[in-house]
Amino acid sequence: MSSPSKKRKLNNAGKQPGAQSKGLEFFFAKQRQNNVGNSSSDGAPPPNSTAGNLTDEELARKLQAEWDKEGQGEIKSEADESRGTGTPTDSANNGSSLIPPNESDPPPKVEDKSAGSLATTLTLQSTGMAEDAITTSIPLDEPPLTFEPSKYLESLKEHWAAEGGNCSYALLTRCFVLVSGTTSRIKIVDTLVNCLRLLIEGDPSSLLPAVWLATNSISPAYISLELGLGGSAISKALKQVCGLDNRSLKAIYDKYGDAGDVAFEAKKKQSFTLRKPRPLTVKGVYQSLVKIANSQGQGSGEAKQRIVDRLLQDARGGEESRFIVRTLCQHLRIGAVKTTMLIALSRAFLLSRPLGADYSTKPIAELSKLKKEELAEIWGRAEEIVKACFARRPNYDDLIPVLLEIGVTDELLVRCGLALHIPLRPMLGSITRDLSEMLTKLQGRDFACEYKYDGQRAQVHCDDRGKVSIFSRHLELMTDKYPDLVELVPRIRGEGVSSFIMEGEVVAVDRETGELKNFQTLTNRARKDVEIGSIKIDVCLFAFDLMFLNGQPLLDRSFRERRELLKSLFTEVPHNFTWVKSLDATSSDSETVLDFFKSATDSKCEGIMVKILDNLVDMPYVGDGEAVPVEETEKLSTPKAKSKKKKKGSNSAAPTTDGEQKKPASRRKPLLATYEPDKRLDSWLKVKKDYNSSFDTLDLVPIAGWHGQGRKAKWWSPILLAVRNEETGTLEAVCKCISGFTDAFYKATKQFYDNGEESGERKNTRSQMPSFIEYSGPMPDVWFEPQEVWEMAFADITLSPTYTAAIGLVSDERGLSLRFPRFLRKRDDKSLEEASTNEFLAGLWRKQEAKAAPREAKDAKEDDDLVQIDEE
Repeated sequence: MSSPSKKRKLNNAGKQPGAQSKGLEFFFAKQRQNNVGNSSSDGAPPPNSTAGNLTDEELARKLQAEWDKEGQGEIKSEADESRGTGTPTDSANNGSSLIPPNESDPPPKVEDKSAGSLATTLTLQSTGMAEDAITTSIPLDEPPLTFEPSKYLESLKEHWAAEGGNCSYALLTRCFVLVSGTTSRIKIVDTLVNCLRLLIEGDPSSLLPAVWLATNSISPAYISLELGLGGSAISKALKQVCGLDNRSLKAIYDKYGDAGDVAFEAKKKQSFTLRKPRPLTVKGVYQSLVKIANSQGQGSGEAKQRIVDRLLQDARGGEESRFIVRTLCQHLRIGAVKTTMLIALSRAFLLSRPLGADYSTKPIAELSKLKKEELAEIWGRAEEIVKACFARRPNYDDLIPVLLEIGVTDELLVRCGLALHIPLRPMLGSITRDLSEMLTKLQGRDFACEYKYDGQRAQVHCDDRGKVSIFSRHLELMTDKYPDLVELVPRIRGEGVSSFIMEGEVVAVDRETGELKNFQTLTNRARKDVEIGSIKIDVCLFAFDLMFLNGQPLLDRSFRERRELLKSLFTEVPHNFTWVKSLDATSSDSETVLDFFKSATDSKCEGIMVKILDNLVDMPYVGDGEAVPVEETEKLSTPKAKSKKKKKGSNSAAPTTDGEQKKPASRRKPLLATYEPDKRLDSWLKVKKDYNSSFDTLDLVPIAGWHGQGRKAKWWSPILLAVRNEETGTLEAVCKCISGFTDAFYKATKQFYDNGEESGERKNTRSQMPSFIEYSGPMPDVWFEPQEVWEMAFADITLSPTYTAAIGLVSDERGLSLRFPRFLRKRDDKSLEEASTNEFLAGLWRKQEAKAAPREAKDAKEDDDLVQIDEE
């Protein structure tokens, strides 16, 4: 079957000399004869008697010209009058695009004699069809306390009823557009809250799929459900749906660099479609993604392609196309990370409830009268409950249904507590730069020092039937990777132990001698379908914590209690299972701790972990701040400096000039020895062998490069690096680096990040700066696809007018940059989500400034003394 474009060429061929063509008159001759016969018998004038006996083709062209000249609204009535006899002027049958149909009109019906019934005539419609006007008019970015869902729900429900009754994807798209169009965290949260409230009150069944789509996933990390789509499937769909060739698609991609932006532009270039799109719904899009992920075996590629094609065909307007493609690429880029979504959910359920639910909500009128601090306290309590539930059971499939039933209440913690074979998010430790800093923080406390092994963190679950599940730090299921550990569990489980959740470090070892091997050795072990008989790299599990025992959670027990249970109820198997090597000490045992640290580094460990043993709630804490969620990793409690006036005295518990102790500027919590899922706090501290006062490192993401000069002309040098913005999901440029690279590394990097100049095929690079990168300096020659983490050393941190890293955290006008950055190594053990954050960078800068202050004061005093001597 010929394409519409080919048919248009055939119809226009009559304009060329010597070409013969069959126009509309030929195709409609038989139908016109029927119409003439019918009209004569009814006493009606023949169809061509109107408009001066014009043929169908002439009439259509006349109306098209008038349409273009005067506009659709004024011409439509005249066109209907000209066709008053019912003669069809729709020319889809021969591919001509003459009269764009009005979407509100039902498609014309023609008599299909072969079928003996009425059939819908194909119409050519503009793909730039009007986006959902009802949805786009909703002010989702209003403050939640002034936004009233009831104002919009009636019209929305009527609109959704015409499309099957489910929430349209247009509402979610509207939310995405507003969220991605602002950098204000308040606006982002407010927009999400209002969107969620409309779903809670208007279509609760669409809430769960909407949350999955907004968080750029379709399942929790421990359930392996991957789309498995390559870029070719999306490119093929764009070419097929939008009528583009390879050259046109490549030109758009080279210009914009983002697959979603390419889809937006391609959709605008698409002129007509033979089929009126079926409006996308939130449920439908989510179910389509699940179908793609579940498609396996022979023919799965074609099945996935059909689903992708249909999604793009049904996407109305450019924005829906943009976010459908970004969802398929799993790079939504709206800045709504997990923490933001949990905050939005907690607030939405405080303000709204679904029809039929009986839990109480907070009266908006009363909330509006509260002071800012009082309102923040109410929001904060709800956020803590929702975050704690998700940390213990990180699955929206478990959380959302319970929220719809009981709202944000204390019962939520019971209903969404720990469960076997569902991993809890691990607790993490704060970084200290040297042993003296660690001893200062834990002054007067009992703590345990443990070897920090160079392996892979593992969470082992075992139920009373003996089923074993092993999860990684990122909650990925890796039971198949360690069948030897699964086989080991019955041997280590002591008498009286029926079920447990244990945490430890899996380390590659020499089975005969027990000698520890490095992490790189462990990475060479196969990841899937490992057979015990084929294992060549032996491992040992070094256990360090116990979070669940015989059906009872132990999270609220002190670390001393949890460790005692771990050591008394489990059996050691040499070189297979044992406990981490540890030492109990206090801050007065500095020499003993130093010797233990040296023994750890001599044993090929990364350093030591230091953990509070007991809950001492009355003990004053001499540290940097309170416990924070992992999403706010490395954030210090020091408030962000809004201006230079506020910077002075902003450090908590800092002495004033008259010697009095200033009231802490931030909230302080006592250091507890409990297990806090998904939090990084100072009751766990890590001291690594490369952490010391003069040698800081950052884990940065390479994002771009320039052509080198001289000997390096064929390589990328310098290379631009960035830190993560945890809140927005963007990458903020922090420095260029030319130091620490070898020639072999330069060659490998050039091959990995290939711009296609020599090979003719682009690999892991872009020609334009991606929308998720923030950089205002000179443009590089090539942009990298962010996918690696490099460990970098540096001399110190400076304020910069060029680099955007941490802008707004230490200065409103300037970001932070690194002096003398030097490449150390690739961090193959770290994903992009574990790269250093802008908050962590700002924290290092504050520490640097705090250390510099005493030196400056000393220098100033010496200068004053010299001046006084000179005056004397």
